Amino acid sequence: MPTATLITFGGYLVFMVLIGLWAYRRTNNLSDYILGGRSLGPGVTALSAGASDMSSWLLMALPGSLYASGLVEGWIALGLIVGAYLNWLLVAGRLRMYTEIADNSLTLPDYFENRFHDNSKVLRVSAAIVIILFYTFYVTSGLVGGAKLFEQSFQLDYQQALLIGATVIVFYTFLGGFLAVSWTDFFQGTLMLLALVIAPITMVVEMNGLSNVFARIEEVRPDALAWSENFSWFAFISLQAWGLGYFGQPHILSRFMGADNVSTIKNARRIGMSWMIFSLFGSLFIGLAAIGYFADDPNALSQLTGTDSEKVFMLATNVLFNPWFAGFLLAAILAAIMSTIDSQLLVATSSLTEDVYKTFLRPDAGEKELVWVGRFGVILIALIGVFLATNENSLIKDLVGYAWAGFGAAFGPLVIISLLWQRMTRWGALAGMVTGALTVILWEMADKYTEQAIFDMYELLPGFILASLAIFITSKLTKVDEKTSNQFDWFRNEFKKYES
Repeated sequence: MPTATLITFGGYLVFMVLIGLWAYRRTNNLSDYILGGRSLGPGVTALSAGASDMSSWLLMALPGSLYASGLVEGWIALGLIVGAYLNWLLVAGRLRMYTEIADNSLTLPDYFENRFHDNSKVLRVSAAIVIILFYTFYVTSGLVGGAKLFEQSFQLDYQQALLIGATVIVFYTFLGGFLAVSWTDFFQGTLMLLALVIAPITMVVEMNGLSNVFARIEEVRPDALAWSENFSWFAFISLQAWGLGYFGQPHILSRFMGADNVSTIKNARRIGMSWMIFSLFGSLFIGLAAIGYFADDPNALSQLTGTDSEKVFMLATNVLFNPWFAGFLLAAILAAIMSTIDSQLLVATSSLTEDVYKTFLRPDAGEKELVWVGRFGVILIALIGVFLATNENSLIKDLVGYAWAGFGAAFGPLVIISLLWQRMTRWGALAGMVTGALTVILWEMADKYTEQAIFDMYELLPGFILASLAIFITSKLTKVDEKTSNQFDWFRNEFKKYES
């Protein structure tokens, strides 16, 4: 790597560490470490939610899919945009208000227990198991992405690259908790957006105009431009189902919970959706344009086969830009990776600390003790992720897809129905959570070990549907607690005041 690129790239890493140190000085108790004292403004709420959502999937997996399969892979963007918008509209403000009303709940398991007044702890424990299980796969996907970046950029061995990437991310998450994660995500989200605007514009200029870009793709691989190439409604519905996942992702929902007040959400929604639309279309264009751009470059073509198609943005960055600017854009890829891993590590360790350690092992633990337990939890979960990420042939898209489905099916129906329906009971909540998680696990196993076409459907859709049915049926068969019903009335009246 040229010295200029190394300096730019290294400067970015130092900046992230400095934010971690700044946040460390402002973290005094568990509420600060887990939710930053509910102090995020609209810009930080929006961009940190977006950056933690998109991760290496946006700058590696998505352009890699477009490069490998063409425009037909772009249908997924529609489902994501619709799902994200509905999440902001229906969930964000309500969850911010209800988590405060429900005994100032700091985590999703906290919220489930307090929303349904579940003294048995069964909701909290079940939710904590789901979080730790599926975040293991999610963190692994980010570590694979980080290792591929360091491997490509510094010509390192994959295993060395994996350890370096994990160390940087763990360091500032360990120190600063939610504030460090949110503010680094804000800057990382900004960097990602700039990269996804600048790189496509540069490709268009290099190829002498937009019409030449598409003409070259048409010449090299005509089927790549067909929205309907090999189109099937079965595959289309499966891709759109990705949007359902937004309602259940703890690392995104925690940003809503950390907003400074409910009125912040409206402005955050506008900022967040604008960021998402520009970023998604930039990512799609890079993957598609690279088909024509690298068509006559045998060296590039040899590097973009199989799972390595996910390196297309990195390769384009090295070819398109001078070393200084290349370092800036490579940092954007690392930003995408870091912004999700740090959020996932924080949510997982928050669950370990609040929902396992404090609840069952040390109910009288002091605030400083809990913060340090949380910090060491970050290291423990990261080590498990590193172990699983040692398989360098893992596809980021597959790992993300499994974890996204797990959370979307287990928590999505539970979160949205709990915010909209007064008659939901704790037994309905438990039935929905267990049904959603088990459906995803069993569906994925059936897809892997059988040849039935039905199991090609993305597991999130059947998981979401069955979990919703389980919630409604079980809630109808059981009685809602009076205290729970009264609390919902209070929440509904307070939210009506906000809407008016």
